[in-house]
Amino acid sequence: MTETTLYCANHPSRETSLRCNHCEKLICSKCAVHTPTGYRCRECVRGHQKIFESALWYDYISGFMLTVFLAFIGSWLLPKLGFFVLFLAPMAGAGIAGAARLIIQKRRSKRLFQVITAAAFIGSVPLALSKIITLIVLFPAYGLDLGSLLGLAWQSAYAIMVTSAVYYRVSGLIFNRR
Repeated sequence: MTETTLYCANHPSRETSLRCNHCEKLICSKCAVHTPTGYRCRECVRGHQKIFESALWYDYISGFMLTVFLAFIGSWLLPKLGFFVLFLAPMAGAGIAGAARLIIQKRRSKRLFQVITAAAFIGSVPLALSKIITLIVLFPAYGLDLGSLLGLAWQSAYAIMVTSAVYYRVSGLIFNRR
């Protein structure tokens, strides 16, 4: 019995005995991608990854717009409650993430969760920036007062906590946990 020499489908000069465990294509060690279930060719790996990307083009726009709007409304309301922003901002972030998830109908994409997280930050920062600018402009004339500093602290706490809560809640869109 004669043994036939097998060659890589992508590199015809390389001998191989390795096959993709999905499509059975001959692949060399350079073309092989190690997966938890064995070796696969790059085409099969790319095709499998696309299954998990289900977001539509308008999900990015609608998710962004809704998240910016809700984060801005929250930044206008919650910091006025002072110390309670520390407890309410994470809940607001969870609510914003839930609303974003509803509007995109649980479709998922790595980019989509990044866009929604960025939108939460963009929506929550303008009032904090306005407080910073106000402090810088008014500092020479009036100096610093505790009320202004606390207002800036609550705005900043809101921005950080809402953004991080949205990040952790929406990052599940990659894996579709629910």
